[in-house]
Amino acid sequence: MGIFKIKGGKSLKGKITPQGSKNESLQILCASLLTSDKIRIKNIPEIGDVTCLIKIIKNLGVIVEKNGTGDYTFQSKDINIEYLKTKSFHKKYGNSIRGSIMIAGPILTRFKKVWIPIPGGDRIGRRRLDAHLNGLKSLGADIIHQNEGEYDEYFYLKTRKKILIGRYILMEEASITGTANIIMAATLAKGVTIIYNAACEPYIQQLCNFLNKIGAKITGIGTNLIKVIGVKQLKGGTHTILPDMVEIGSWIGLAAVTSSEIRIKNVNWSNLGIIPNIFKKMGIKIKKEENDIFIPAQKSYEIKKLLNNAILTISDAPWPGLTPDLLSILIVVATQAKGSVLIHQKMFESRLFFVDKLIEMGAQIILCDPHRATIIGLNHQSYLRGAILNSPDIRAGISLLIAALSAKGISIIKNVEQIDRGYENIDERLRKLGAKILRIK
Repeated sequence: MGIFKIKGGKSLKGKITPQGSKNESLQILCASLLTSDKIRIKNIPEIGDVTCLIKIIKNLGVIVEKNGTGDYTFQSKDINIEYLKTKSFHKKYGNSIRGSIMIAGPILTRFKKVWIPIPGGDRIGRRRLDAHLNGLKSLGADIIHQNEGEYDEYFYLKTRKKILIGRYILMEEASITGTANIIMAATLAKGVTIIYNAACEPYIQQLCNFLNKIGAKITGIGTNLIKVIGVKQLKGGTHTILPDMVEIGSWIGLAAVTSSEIRIKNVNWSNLGIIPNIFKKMGIKIKKEENDIFIPAQKSYEIKKLLNNAILTISDAPWPGLTPDLLSILIVVATQAKGSVLIHQKMFESRLFFVDKLIEMGAQIILCDPHRATIIGLNHQSYLRGAILNSPDIRAGISLLIAALSAKGISIIKNVEQIDRGYENIDERLRKLGAKILRIK
């Protein structure tokens, strides 16, 4: 288990280039299983979850060639789907990351059967699989739920007929990974699939654009009504992953709480949605300079009130609303703001429980219930103090790391592998900005 030792309370300065999007990478990697031709993917982040998924598809028989940093070629020519029945897959890889569920759609539509364990990932409460399973069932899959001694739990899916059949699907929730799974399965299904209440995040838009590039027929991209006309086969192609918008938000939050001057390079503004405006509501100065974000050092930033003079409320929502992955960071940002804010985490039931660690560090936070927290800002008049912390998941982990960098004194963060799952070489990149952070194995 890795540990970060951090000496906080120091302003940082410099420029940073965001890594490729974690969520988009997982989807595009799974989509490479849809064709036997070569797929080249650029700007892949070297992070734990992506590395794990690459190992899974490599063990399936995919030929993986590394062309350079973040640049890979994949060829899914001779696939051994029997690997998905093995204990190694179920125990070592399949239930390690949430993204493993997205191999279900491509494998099922191409090979007519697939075995999927209950996926792992962040410990942020119950995360339903209904969007995935009901969608694939609608396309013609029979689903058998197995619970055996050798494995904990897994699902065996097989096509009811020789091929999946397109149809109208109304999703109960706008699940990002659920939408991705259904779209990928539908590309090689017979007929037309219409998905209503589909997720429309930039990750999904990128997936659809990539699939169209290699021969799919998808319309409605960027909306919640997606139409997929099935084709017989897909070809090879090249794709470049977008910058990770959650990491961009993390750097903005870091600059604010540490009173630092940071330039974030090549952020792709058109795919950031309302993220910059949310940080501006927190009082943070954000300047758009060509395709960069420049955050000047601020000794103080004041949370804006609503138009009726009520306390600002920030909540997550499906795109184009605010991604839930940034709420943990916004909580840390609020601890050093002037004013108060109510953070309402609607989508996950256990994501706010990390705030007890912030309270131990001296933050003024009232946890109203599992979904809402009120933060009273300290306005840099009273600083957080160093503490011994434990990273429970990716987003809480990076939030605690940002808090530790702003705190006076020494902090120890344990279980940093959780942070490594989503952030590439985070300690090395922070040191280049002037942070005092040491990784201890």
